[in-house]
Amino acid sequence: MPPAELEHLDVVIVGAGLSGIGAAYYLQREHPRRSYAILEARAASGGTWDLFRYPGVRSDSDLHTFGYEFRPWRDERSIADGPAILAYLRETAAEHGIDRAVRYHHRVVAVRWSTPQARWRVEIERADTGERTALTCAWLFCAGGYYRYDEGYTPAFEGVEGFRGTVVHPQAWPEDLDYAGKRVVIIGSGATAVTILPAMAGTAAHVTMLQRTPSYILPAPSRDALAARLRRLLGPERAYRAVRRLNIARQRAIWRFCQRHPHTARRLIRWVNTKQLPEGYPVDEHFNPPYHPWDQRLCLVPDGDLFRALRKGTASVVTGRIAGFTETGVRLESGEELPADVVVTATGLNVQAFGGVAISVDGTPVSVHDTIAYKGVMLSGVPNLAFAIGYTNSSWTLKVGLLCEYFCRLLAHMDAHGYDVCRPEPADPAMPTRPLLDFGAGYIQRALDRLPRQGDRAPWLTSMSYHSDVKLLRHGRIADPELHFEARRATVPA
Repeated sequence: MPPAELEHLDVVIVGAGLSGIGAAYYLQREHPRRSYAILEARAASGGTWDLFRYPGVRSDSDLHTFGYEFRPWRDERSIADGPAILAYLRETAAEHGIDRAVRYHHRVVAVRWSTPQARWRVEIERADTGERTALTCAWLFCAGGYYRYDEGYTPAFEGVEGFRGTVVHPQAWPEDLDYAGKRVVIIGSGATAVTILPAMAGTAAHVTMLQRTPSYILPAPSRDALAARLRRLLGPERAYRAVRRLNIARQRAIWRFCQRHPHTARRLIRWVNTKQLPEGYPVDEHFNPPYHPWDQRLCLVPDGDLFRALRKGTASVVTGRIAGFTETGVRLESGEELPADVVVTATGLNVQAFGGVAISVDGTPVSVHDTIAYKGVMLSGVPNLAFAIGYTNSSWTLKVGLLCEYFCRLLAHMDAHGYDVCRPEPADPAMPTRPLLDFGAGYIQRALDRLPRQGDRAPWLTSMSYHSDVKLLRHGRIADPELHFEARRATVPA
């Protein structure tokens, strides 16, 4: 089909999850005359919050900062479960008519930029029928996050094929899994593992969290008493804004304290853990990570539910390395065997930049790893493409909201000056670079060769500071010597 016959949109948003719904809101608010669609590979909206169905699935950030700035979180729980978050996302989309712009079963497989036409050709595979279709757009906004939705990460375990029980990854949790009265071993120590343990402990015979390396784990109240009082005094809108500002400041203060005083932070966390655990518990064996706080994310447990399960004796933690599976459980290198009927491999995610979409510019394939992120929102040498990746040290949505605001400001700048092409290019091709995400988590370290990089100076640094990003993305100048604009066709006024 010739390009002239293809449907053309001003903006295509890839992904109907937290970031995609947010991007659509800001776009239609700031540029109501621009046409757009959200292409979603799956059959439902919500992204992560529709995909994950494992027991206890919840946020690991408070919803006053994890929620959208433009729509208050009204639930009493500030750390909410997956179904509540999914309902919030879908209600937001319906309230603003965003749900009508979502095209389900539309998996983007390739995008091809044409400089003469100043547009992208988007190749789509219908996930329900296998049909191939295409459309064109002036801008792409990639809002699919950074991990694969079709499979999680599971390392190779010797002897797993001979295990007589059930092995399940949290990302593919079966609806009919019956673990009542059964012995469960959860392999892993991250946020997913510490969420699943207390959720299963009340039903299973016993749950063991088997960790190779401990994580920092802290209790946090699931309900924010101050937020509840402020809602009564100020109403939901004003109270949400006030609590959001307070929690942003609190998150930043905790992170900065851990970065500046890691040894003191470690002692404080250990003291809290000791108070939560049974008397005489081997804290230094199971709750003493070899890295500093916030080198990886801290795991929050609402109302101390994990510690409560350990105190009751319905759950336990074992630290050791796996030698392999037996017919009846998991064997450690120490020789100990953990009997199990169900093994949960909470071993992490598979990172996949831009949903695995093949990107090319004027016929030349783009190697994402060879690109440098411009202000954490665009890629060097790639025109008219924006992407959303949130914070690793704070609530994801805080960053995404600012990126969406910047994207809309960029479009307005281009309209005002008659531009239709925007391409970041480093002034110094020899600028030193480093990984996009300076983060020690295993799933990030395994994927560094598949992610963009960042530079050693602005505007090529990827900030992890909300306050810095407010200055840069919300209030900073759009015009920049390293951001090149062109006028190749008549623009559509916003």
